[in-house]
Amino acid sequence: MGRFKKNKTKNSRFRYQNLMKIIAGVDEVGRGSLIGPVYAAAVILNKSINKKLLIDSKKLTKSKREILAKYIKKNSVWATGKASVKEIEKINILNASLLAMKRAIKKLKKKPTLVMVDGNKLPELKNYKLKSVIKGDQKIPCISAASILAKVFRDKMISNLGKKFKGYDWNKNSGYGTKKHLKAIKNLGITIHHRKNFSPINKMK
Repeated sequence: MGRFKKNKTKNSRFRYQNLMKIIAGVDEVGRGSLIGPVYAAAVILNKSINKKLLIDSKKLTKSKREILAKYIKKNSVWATGKASVKEIEKINILNASLLAMKRAIKKLKKKPTLVMVDGNKLPELKNYKLKSVIKGDQKIPCISAASILAKVFRDKMISNLGKKFKGYDWNKNSGYGTKKHLKAIKNLGITIHHRKNFSPINKMK
């Protein structure tokens, strides 16, 4: 009987600790792009959100991502962070991505008890518990939500740049190395938004 009570108390404590967990999902976007900052988002989902709607941003159309982004923002605590082209060129894209993640996490208005990060690398953050999850954007709803927000915010920024720098097709390619984009670089030149240490741009100087 005593053993049963002890186990019951332990199980109750475990359930309570799980209920008290504040889990944030983190993901980045734009690592492979030839232009602009790398973006990251951190998201703590409300319990009321429909997690079945949240999947990897790469599997969604642009319009669907934008609709879901509005839904996520209304039903979560969220923040975004970014690392500039200069920072990418100075510390490399991996470290810049981790820096963007760190900035997003630190901007959250609520401190998470656990931060789940997509991939196999973690940003350096004191006093935070972090866990890396390979293909987390396909498995963990809060990471999927972060991937959606990061993608929508970055795409909007790139689209605005495309209005000023016409001919590069950034509105459609998000700065990635498509044939049309590479041809435009050869014909129109390298802009201030291009990452000069990225191939093939570093061979075009």
